Amino acid sequence: MIRLFDRHQFRKQKELTGLWDFSPIDSKKEWPEDYNYQLNVPGCWETHPDLLNYRGLGVYRKKINVSEKTNLRLVFKGVSHTADVFFDGEKVAHHYNAYTPFTAIVKDVEAGEHELKVRVDNSFSKESALHTPNDYYTYGGLIRAVAVEEINDAYIKRIECTSYQEDGSWKAQVAVVLENLSEKALKFKVEAELNKQNLDFAEVEIDGMSQHKLEKEFSFPEVESWSSENPSLYLLKTRLYLANQSSGQGSSSEDKIQLIDDLIERVGFREIKVEGTKLLLNNEEIELLGFNRHEDHPMVGASFPFSLMKKDLDLLEDMGSNTVRTSHYPNDELFLDLCDERGIFVWEENHARGLSLEQMLNPNFDRQCEDCNREMVQNHINHPSIVIWGILNECASAAEEGREIYKKQFEQIKKMDQSRPLTFATREHFKDICLDLVDIVSLNIYTGWYDWFSDDVADYYQREKKWIDKNGGANKPIIISEFGAGAIYGFREPGRVKWTEERQQDLLDELISYYLDQEEIVGTLIWQFADCKVSEDGIPGEPGTAGTAWFHTRPRSKNNKGIVDEYRRPKLAYETVKKLFRDRD
Repeated sequence: MIRLFDRHQFRKQKELTGLWDFSPIDSKKEWPEDYNYQLNVPGCWETHPDLLNYRGLGVYRKKINVSEKTNLRLVFKGVSHTADVFFDGEKVAHHYNAYTPFTAIVKDVEAGEHELKVRVDNSFSKESALHTPNDYYTYGGLIRAVAVEEINDAYIKRIECTSYQEDGSWKAQVAVVLENLSEKALKFKVEAELNKQNLDFAEVEIDGMSQHKLEKEFSFPEVESWSSENPSLYLLKTRLYLANQSSGQGSSSEDKIQLIDDLIERVGFREIKVEGTKLLLNNEEIELLGFNRHEDHPMVGASFPFSLMKKDLDLLEDMGSNTVRTSHYPNDELFLDLCDERGIFVWEENHARGLSLEQMLNPNFDRQCEDCNREMVQNHINHPSIVIWGILNECASAAEEGREIYKKQFEQIKKMDQSRPLTFATREHFKDICLDLVDIVSLNIYTGWYDWFSDDVADYYQREKKWIDKNGGANKPIIISEFGAGAIYGFREPGRVKWTEERQQDLLDELISYYLDQEEIVGTLIWQFADCKVSEDGIPGEPGTAGTAWFHTRPRSKNNKGIVDEYRRPKLAYETVKKLFRDRD
């Protein structure tokens, strides 16, 4: 399953789910002689008993049958973390980053059987600026859905729809990106429909081997607003017609155009903005009550089936939560679809967590972040549930060179989407020099856990609030983007020492109660929803990457701050959070 709605009525699409041949390899210079495994796709190779801790290279193989000559568009929703795609032995794509989708187009594919191979690498190296040993685990494999599409010589690459209110009515800027794969210029007509309303675009001529973006503003007087209480969604159906390039006398209007492609998106009409210290949805104040969540589970790794996504959201909503932060990478679109349908707010962020300035100056860092930001925004811009874009969690925001990187990435995202506020989560307390760049100030504060020297929640927060007001964050809303305590499931002790469920329960009760009473705090996001696996390894000879640091501070090689454990069994804090969040209704 790729999405929760059909994306095509004309374009042929086939999901490549199921068993693929697989073999580990030692070097990019070799190909397997034998494929000794059959692994499920989507899936992580660590779910196989022989590959539980395998980090390195592997090759997936799948046979594809084509009934007639056509162009193929290969769609990969997530490969962890580096992919090289080969079609009939020829390389057709290279992609870095496990958590963003990419495509590859193969032209003029003849009818018959063809071979698709994907070489995957989940190892850490100096070439990998974002995937490093970290406080979560980098799995290996085709971790998200794969599909193959048959397309004509021109197709609809993507649709972007951003909505806003004007005089009490909804309007939207609709953009349709087209690609002409042929070598000659062609004329096209785009038609679209939303809520039984026809949306017409002007006819356009596109040069050969090029892309073109059509944009037009439309009014939608009959649609309902999307909100957490009423998450109204609409299908935006677009169709691409090839106009008759040389219509002769006597030809009818039906002869002049030919349907060659279609694409369906799902959108919601809502406006999110910041006014002073308030966060507004459709001009009404909202409060974000939620969790940070990793895509991690002992049975499936990072490759979540739909049933487990739904289970997580069931538990989140049962606790009274209305928000998920996709720490620390873009999430599977199926999960975002569920959030759209259920009215769950989402803070989605790019993939960069806890990197030092030295790591951010890696020669590949800028390019790999730029790719991640672009793929995140372009692919997820239509999800109404996403109300915040975030970047660079706990990176070097106290350094001048770091500030330039933050500024550059915020500017990149603003060029693609100005309809959502921007933020990043900082741990550079009393040192950060980037707070003027954001719409929302977000703080990762672990009072009572790491910040043991400041057990007084109010004193620490108020001192930091005064500093923020003088250093770029005055009159801005604040989100406590991480806070919490570790607890080992089942470890209970009358002394309520650290790592007991009782200690976690007590601390969260105190922290949540205080944060919810502060007027400028518009969001409290607990770290974290569920316990997750962490890295044990590092890069030999690479400063600042030794995974042993996580091993020494993470019992069971897991980040144990979940309100539920890795199998989703509730800890004592579950009921405490549930009471505090539900009392806000």
